[in-house]
Amino acid sequence: MGWWQVNADTLAGSRFVLSPFAETFASLKLLHVGVGRHPGEHAWLRAHLPAYRQRLAADPVTALLARAGIGRAWIADFLTPTPRDEESFEDGVARVRVADPAEARANLRVSLAGPLPAALERDDLPERAARLLEYVWTDAVRPYWDRRRRVLEADVVARTAQVSRGGWAAVLDALRPETRWLGENRLQVNAQEYPPREISGAQLVFVPVTPQTGWVSWEESEHRYAVVYGCSGALADSEVRRAAVPAGLGALLGRARAQVLVLLDTPLSTTQLTAVTGQGLGSVGRHLKVLLDAGLVERSRAGRSVLYSRTGPGQVLVEAARRPDLCRG
Repeated sequence: MGWWQVNADTLAGSRFVLSPFAETFASLKLLHVGVGRHPGEHAWLRAHLPAYRQRLAADPVTALLARAGIGRAWIADFLTPTPRDEESFEDGVARVRVADPAEARANLRVSLAGPLPAALERDDLPERAARLLEYVWTDAVRPYWDRRRRVLEADVVARTAQVSRGGWAAVLDALRPETRWLGENRLQVNAQEYPPREISGAQLVFVPVTPQTGWVSWEESEHRYAVVYGCSGALADSEVRRAAVPAGLGALLGRARAQVLVLLDTPLSTTQLTAVTGQGLGSVGRHLKVLLDAGLVERSRAGRSVLYSRTGPGQVLVEAARRPDLCRG
């Protein structure tokens, strides 16, 4: 397994960062695999996978580059520059474009765990990679970015609240299947057999993306490290959860209000609820006020965020609606 040695000060100074570039690369990975993990990804792939495959079929060199760079065990480093706070997609892809061609080829050999195909022994690989990423951003990510950003912001709110409640260990254990806090200042970041890295004193960031994927990246010269992870399932599979409003509860409260109550299996903020329901901020606020007045939800503060959760009566109501047999004599 790969792990980093992280001291308490580095972990305490770490933060969450949103990155449109990381979101784009995660989307490229999803297109590369071609198989979604939940209905939202399935719908997105149906809309964008045919055009992506047509583009690669017309450009065999870039298609080979994508297959080589997104390896089974390792991603070519030049494709995933470490995300920076407030960095635009354009600035992120510019760092791919100016990568040293010789270094890019060396990265691809690591990704392939073997020799480079003859067709990739060329100097325009960074430019080709940048153009492919620009295509994915323009056609398949930017049209959805406002909504995706709200989902990512909601994930950060939830993770930050979790840090305040249970510390970093609980958060790190839940980021992705390969990530966990091992104790003794050790953070496992993946399942690969690579030597440990001492990153105490480095700048460490955690970067959510909506596709259910992840990777790690670093810039040793700037002492910057990143863990990219798929945002929490409660947000990522919101299409599934929206469909799970019991008919009886929807008839009693109205489907939109019942949806808000059902989503509160875990505490969520107004921003999170807006992101995962697709309802307007004002509508979510009105539903929460009615549910508060009825004693079905309660609110608490986590840092600067207000989180809503179901009360005991609210929990009983949802469980009864999910299992109508409980209401029968």
